[in-house]
Amino acid sequence: MLGICRGRRKFLAASLTVLFVPAITWIYLFAGSFEDGKPVSLSPLESQPHSPRYTAPSQRERESLEVRMREVEEENRVLRRQLSLAQSRSPSHHRGNHSKTYSMEEGTGDSESLRAGIVAGNSSECGQQPAVEKCETIHVAIVCAGYNASRDVVTLVKSVLFHRRNPLHFHLIADAIAKQILATLFQTWMVPAVRIDFYDADELKSEVSWIPNKHYSGIYGLMKLVLTKTLPSNLERVIVLDTDITFATDIAELWAVFHKFKGQQVLGLVENQSDWYLGNLWKNHRPWPALGRGYNTGVILLLLDKLRKMKWEQMWRLTAERELMSMLSTSLADQDIFNAVIKQNPFLAYQLPCFWNVQLSDHTRSEQCYRDVSDLKVIHWNSPKKLRVKNKHVEFFRNLYLTFLEYDGNLLRRELFGCPSEADVNSENLQKQLSELDEDDLCYEFRRERFTVHRTHLYFLHYEYEPAADNTDVTLVAQLSMDRLQMLEAICKHWEGPISLALYLSDAEAQQFLRYAQGSEVLMSRHNVGYHIVYKEGQFYPVNLLRNVAMKHISTPYMFLSDIDFLPMYGLYEYLRKSVIQLDLANTKKALIVPAFETLRYRLSFPKSKAELLSMLDMGTLFTFRYHVWTKGHAPTNFAKWRTATTPYRVEWEADFEPYVVVRKDCPEYDRRFVGFGWNKVAHIMELDAQEYEFTVLPNAYMIHMPHAPSFDITKFRSNKQYRICLKTLKEEFQQDMSRHYGFAALKYLTAENNS
Repeated sequence: MLGICRGRRKFLAASLTVLFVPAITWIYLFAGSFEDGKPVSLSPLESQPHSPRYTAPSQRERESLEVRMREVEEENRVLRRQLSLAQSRSPSHHRGNHSKTYSMEEGTGDSESLRAGIVAGNSSECGQQPAVEKCETIHVAIVCAGYNASRDVVTLVKSVLFHRRNPLHFHLIADAIAKQILATLFQTWMVPAVRIDFYDADELKSEVSWIPNKHYSGIYGLMKLVLTKTLPSNLERVIVLDTDITFATDIAELWAVFHKFKGQQVLGLVENQSDWYLGNLWKNHRPWPALGRGYNTGVILLLLDKLRKMKWEQMWRLTAERELMSMLSTSLADQDIFNAVIKQNPFLAYQLPCFWNVQLSDHTRSEQCYRDVSDLKVIHWNSPKKLRVKNKHVEFFRNLYLTFLEYDGNLLRRELFGCPSEADVNSENLQKQLSELDEDDLCYEFRRERFTVHRTHLYFLHYEYEPAADNTDVTLVAQLSMDRLQMLEAICKHWEGPISLALYLSDAEAQQFLRYAQGSEVLMSRHNVGYHIVYKEGQFYPVNLLRNVAMKHISTPYMFLSDIDFLPMYGLYEYLRKSVIQLDLANTKKALIVPAFETLRYRLSFPKSKAELLSMLDMGTLFTFRYHVWTKGHAPTNFAKWRTATTPYRVEWEADFEPYVVVRKDCPEYDRRFVGFGWNKVAHIMELDAQEYEFTVLPNAYMIHMPHAPSFDITKFRSNKQYRICLKTLKEEFQQDMSRHYGFAALKYLTAENNS
């Protein structure tokens, strides 16, 4: 508020100065031309030599007067410039303004004017500026491929959403991996007034694969060249962004620059902020042709309709073919070809002010582009070093980036009031379901959690695994929160097969996990672990939702449903694959039970065989799992029989049974109504039994629970009476649902519960 008031005072002062200084100056000069109250002409042509009181002005006085006039005019020009700057920085351009249009205060069409703007601190010329209507949709195109780029896109989108006040339509040119990740992310993000369309990048490879490219972006770094062909034919204009971009202002300001294009200008770009295209970085450095320093293609404004009429496809292809005859390959992917085309056709380019693409590359001269970092609008991390790039303002840039990297994406689900949104069936169904709940119900929060849509980022890290060809492969499935992160390395050492993990984290915790994983040799050496981030929302731990997410995204025919605080025995992965064949799991509905044990010791010499485990069991180093607090949970496993068993044996379901099992990937999901602590696995095992799964105990398999501090949810269960009441209510409702779904056969669950 103080900043706005100061801005208004500066604006008023500058206005008054411009109005009154010229007036005072002329009054002074005019008053000086009076002698005893009578006017005296300043022009020698109007002089009156016959007047006795008249003295003709000397040549020196006339010259002095003319110099003074020029000084006054120069002062007025400077003041008008200051007024223009004050207007461009007035509160009407700040995020606090809720007017229906956004004015564009900067932008030039030629390099001379641009340099003048840079010297003046990125200020602008004053005058009537075009505007962006409040509900006008802004179109943004991004090429995205792979796991890392998908993470970068999220940060870019966050920075755009944070500042935006217009509907957005993202056009994502994505490979299969990025599409799977981002489609799920945006579907679960549910941001109002945001539309997403995908275009298959793999289908476009043939359009650019003939161009040799040395840039680290690979073939995808050339795909911006074919956007006129890829994007819808009725789309007239689009802002094209690299994934390593961060916005520090409303993207509507950039969209408004389209109105400044004149004549045949169809490409809006910022000058390249390094000496790359000058060819003087090292000896024998030979870049592609460019106008001066050339242009950077991290931010491009494309007038698609005009480009199509100009036959852009033919234009860039002919240019690329000609230059490749001598250059052999591109060094900076599409940027080289864009610059070669502009070199030949300079009238195509509209030069954007440098603050629309402040480039933090290895040889950047971006510091010359701004006087103050507050002037910047778009930061471009176009160095392979990314956040480690050298720049004297890098801390400012890094903090801006980290702000959006760790920003809670749920807070960006805000409505654009006054702008009609497209009907979203999922959102409408969700609202209908929530409206049917009774908010006065003491268990309302429990019931509501079942319908909460949690933002989900699949494959947060690189994942690469091809299941075994013999169709026996098994994926370990588990879920965890930040307080169980230390278990990951140990599990990876015990289980060499594929793993699917759902992590319940905040945005900031997700970045902590990323740093932890990237700093771990054990985790970085494993590419067959899928990490799926489910972002925090609400007051309960959605344990069964997490399990379902991890289950849904496995690539093997079988899965081992475990928990993160259990270590499987060494060699369990290969043992389970053999058991799958032995017990014909492919053609029978079986759930193979892995007996569970526990230790109270944080440092344990892990048993390497069943014989060693039995010895530790007899010595009291190990126990059957939860034997002292929840015997019913694993009693049906029949540990006494397991001690001497050499072949698999069948056991029957009993009330509260919750073993850890190996099943086919088509088994039923966990019931989402159970959150936090209590009955989450019990309900699942009950449903497996209702679907006539056979429970078979494996004689030479085991897993051991490692000790840890009690979870927040079990603490709430033990201390909160209402929590226990609601859990009991949900359990009864689940049993009633089972009876309705499975009929007479499900009555045994009610009977068993009453007898237990």
